[in-house]
Amino acid sequence: MTELTAAERGSTVTARAVSVRDGHDGLGVRPIELSTDIITSVEGIRALRPDYEHLYRLTGNTLPFAVQEWHLSWCAHFLISNPHLQDEPRFCVLRNRSADCVAIVPLIFTRRRIGPLRLATVDLLGDDPGLTEIRSPLIEPGYERLTVRAVHASLAGLGDWDWILWRGVTGPLAEAMALETAPRWQPGTEDYVLDLPPTWEQLRAGLQRNVREALRHCYNSLKRDGHAFEFLVAREPEEVLRALGRFLELHAMRADMAWGAKHPNRFASRSSQDFLYDVCGRLAARDAVRVFQLRIGAEIVASRIAFAIADSVYLYYSGFNPAWARHSVMTTTVAEALKYAIANGFRTVNLSPTAEQSKIRWRPRLVEFQAAFVPRAALRSRIAFHAYRVAMSQRGRPAQLLKSLLSAYRK
Repeated sequence: MTELTAAERGSTVTARAVSVRDGHDGLGVRPIELSTDIITSVEGIRALRPDYEHLYRLTGNTLPFAVQEWHLSWCAHFLISNPHLQDEPRFCVLRNRSADCVAIVPLIFTRRRIGPLRLATVDLLGDDPGLTEIRSPLIEPGYERLTVRAVHASLAGLGDWDWILWRGVTGPLAEAMALETAPRWQPGTEDYVLDLPPTWEQLRAGLQRNVREALRHCYNSLKRDGHAFEFLVAREPEEVLRALGRFLELHAMRADMAWGAKHPNRFASRSSQDFLYDVCGRLAARDAVRVFQLRIGAEIVASRIAFAIADSVYLYYSGFNPAWARHSVMTTTVAEALKYAIANGFRTVNLSPTAEQSKIRWRPRLVEFQAAFVPRAALRSRIAFHAYRVAMSQRGRPAQLLKSLLSAYRK
């Protein structure tokens, strides 16, 4: 178990007996009493395991970034406390009269000092170097409006916050925010989810002809050059941790390619690598990790990390040896991963965000996650928010300096 720092230990603040209206449609007259707990310590987050498990079932969550293991690992590796930036967990946990958990909103309260500028902001957990791809709360369907109301009521106790940035906002939650707040909508996240048919043959038959030809080329090019491949799936905790070492090498090779589409090395820093080992170790312990690998001879030439959450496989980051690029080994790896998901009864494969042709060609459906700023009503906060948005939207030297400072404090 990771030793906790004093900053991580913190404390737990509890606010009780919040009276609200009907929790199922927000329009009824029957009063319902909910309690709102504000969790400000890692120990407090760890104690929420039964509540997380309860909400997984109610929400049908399939995102690895919304599970408790991800939140605990993130807090262990990315919470910051220095003269320029100070983080504090403020997980908002809602319960009904029966003490059943109806929502967990994993918030991080951050104070920033950038020269004379002081900012105090609230955001969903996941401000990292691109590792948390989708930030989303866990909310029982029907409690969206109550959750928004409770979160903003809890912020009143902070006093000096400037704005909250809601992320992972979908239909019912977006409606709730429009009713309860004055959201400033921002570009969100476009996610691509592939609904799996019963067989690989059916999936392949539904693809465009040029994609079927590309798949045929992947397999035939290896066979034509006398190469036989083996598709390996690391699943047991020890296998997963061993496979991560080769994955990091291949991920770096892909990032260093001098040609083709540019892909940043998301795990260039030691903190990102430590986080990857930690979160995969935690999730592998509950059989939620798959590392898909393509081996040719004695060499692993391509690798992709995946998370098995409920009835879905989430395809995370990948890497491959550019020396094998002409054989499209990464496409072969994804195709074999899809075959694996179908054969093992998964219903969907999340191809991850960003509209790349390598994803679109599988004909996935688009899932949009919106985002919205909600500034505090205080004059100072409105001025700070306006100045921040103007500076971040510009391309001049002041904006570049601000962006570089913000990124420098969290790596």
